[in-house]
Amino acid sequence: MTLGPVFHFLGRLTALVAGAMLVPFLFALAFGEFRAAGAFLISGICTAAVGFILVVVFGRKAGDLYRSEGILIVVGGWLLASVFGALPYILTASVGHPIDALFESASGFTTTGSTILTDIESLGRAILLWRSLTQWLGGMGIIVLFVALLPELGSGARFVYKLEVPGPTAKTLHPHVHDTALVLWKLYVALTVAEVVALKLAGMDFYDAFTHSFSTLSTGGFSPRNDSIGAFQSPLIEMIIIVFMVLAGANFSLYIPLGTRRFRKGLRSLVADRELRIFVLLIAGLSCLIFLSVWTAGIYENAFRGLLDSLFQTVSILTGTGFGTANFDQWPNLSRLLLVALMFIGGCAGSTTGGIKIMRVVIGWKSALREVRMMFSPNSIVAVFVGRSAVPESVVSSVTAFLFLYIVSWALGTAALTLGGTDLETSASASIAVLSNVGPGLGLVGSTGNYAFFEWWQKLVMVLLMLLGRLEVYPIAALFSIAFWRR
Repeated sequence: MTLGPVFHFLGRLTALVAGAMLVPFLFALAFGEFRAAGAFLISGICTAAVGFILVVVFGRKAGDLYRSEGILIVVGGWLLASVFGALPYILTASVGHPIDALFESASGFTTTGSTILTDIESLGRAILLWRSLTQWLGGMGIIVLFVALLPELGSGARFVYKLEVPGPTAKTLHPHVHDTALVLWKLYVALTVAEVVALKLAGMDFYDAFTHSFSTLSTGGFSPRNDSIGAFQSPLIEMIIIVFMVLAGANFSLYIPLGTRRFRKGLRSLVADRELRIFVLLIAGLSCLIFLSVWTAGIYENAFRGLLDSLFQTVSILTGTGFGTANFDQWPNLSRLLLVALMFIGGCAGSTTGGIKIMRVVIGWKSALREVRMMFSPNSIVAVFVGRSAVPESVVSSVTAFLFLYIVSWALGTAALTLGGTDLETSASASIAVLSNVGPGLGLVGSTGNYAFFEWWQKLVMVLLMLLGRLEVYPIAALFSIAFWRR
């Protein structure tokens, strides 16, 4: 393993984070938040200085990256982004403790959406813009953006890209992964602009439209409002956000042909995609079940309001966005159980969502059915099929191992949180909420609660869970392997 190239690329990635701080800096200057402008200026200078030192002092350019170096770049990149992203929270005095600032920053970049803030609207608009911007950067992925901007990563970019993009496989749309990353980011920007325009036409001002679009397309869920989307009391705004949460929860690669001459072929592929169809059926079916649950329990008198809230919360939790229009922790146990199940599942592979991903659930389920079948035909050779395509055995094995590591991570996270005296319901739901990058859970971390009451060490545990979920376990798990450091 050669650390020079790792430091070189981490330094350049850190400089990218410093560049992103220019956005809230200029915003603060424009709107007279001069203390916040100073905080972002100092944060940007410090972050850029560290990036410069990593590149010039410790880094050196090299040829192709090895797998171990790629893992260090990905994990190190997310850690550095989270650490330096915490500086504006500290320097603006938005939070009172560095661990809280790290928690808020990591929650932003990993698009988790969990917060330690108790009165969001009391903070300045510049820091809340940064809060949403970190989610937008983390949604498509800071490493994917890095790959898009730096073609000199060479063939090692493909492995780095694979570690970053969620799902059992990471498809590339072009022979060069740099071109794939660039196309995905262009699409991401285009969808963000489309949502900003739609929300503005629906009655939001530009500030709310931008911050909520950043959090929607990234499926992050940070809102500058204490009551989240419920603060607007607008069914039209809620329906627009539902549409864009669904778009963000699908595989982005399915949208690319729609903007080309292959529109009809791309549309047929979109409609025929099995994972997307399951995704839509899950939303439709579980929204109806949850609505029936809350309606028969007498939670709502207005059927339309109950149906809209049920649909909104189903989509919000399944995609890991975490926006709220209702206090679902007060809903019947059946509804709460279904929402927790959705936290585990997540959206489609190749989306900005967290969780296990629908395709992995399908492969895991079909693999289990195959094992049952082979009890009666032990000598038969049976492939796992998704649609008409056989899934390679290497992918089946990888999915099985991922499911095991994911459940173990959730269980260990739950156990760690209960050691601090937190009740089991809160601990278990908080653990899966941060691991699946959802945000709100049940109990004390419900849709109207926050994570401020946890001890500092519990917050560090949850930061680790956020990173495990965002990077899909394997890269961080590799760091705990002795074989990794022997290479």
